Amino acid sequence: MSMFLTYVGENWAYLLELTYQHIVMVLLGLVLALIVGVPLGIAAARYRRLSGLILALANIIQVFPSLALLVLLMVMFGLGFNTVVIGLFLYSLLPVIRNTYVGLTQVGAPILEAGRGVGMSSLQLLTKVQLPLALPFLMTGIRVAAVIAIGVATIAPLIGGEGLGREIYAGINMDNQARLYAGAIPAAILALLADFVLGRLQRRMKLGR
Repeated sequence: MSMFLTYVGENWAYLLELTYQHIVMVLLGLVLALIVGVPLGIAAARYRRLSGLILALANIIQVFPSLALLVLLMVMFGLGFNTVVIGLFLYSLLPVIRNTYVGLTQVGAPILEAGRGVGMSSLQLLTKVQLPLALPFLMTGIRVAAVIAIGVATIAPLIGGEGLGREIYAGINMDNQARLYAGAIPAAILALLADFVLGRLQRRMKLGR
């Protein structure tokens, strides 16, 4: 433990930089997943014939081993930051799509009929009724996707990425436990913090309904 504390004290600026890089990769992957996943979730809820296909494709991506997927992406897009972000985007898709779909399908028919009764268009029903009611479900998807992405991002250095995984793999290769813990502990704290903060937001949304 003393070696770990000494290493952190001497390299705290570098570790903060790695943490920042880790967070940026995860956030970009999540944002892309929201941009693509929410419309796909809406399409799955609106067109039931498409729902099976959309969810099946997202499931296939999710169950693909993370390292194998990143290697395939590396072959297609090369080494580096962009490839890692694409991988995190793909791994974040399923929770976003599935929870958007579930949230929208949970809105009761009487509520929709009431909206149509006051003259709401399909777009108005979606934006003013369905999506606000589905937000707690969507937040669950974002919460799950964030935790998954933080974990997957630790293997980014294997395909030329940055982040806390650099310290983890340096610690493994050099048999240096201080460096291993210096990467693993902040990554674990990030995952716990993301789960806690997004969980609080989710509960607030449920209480506000």
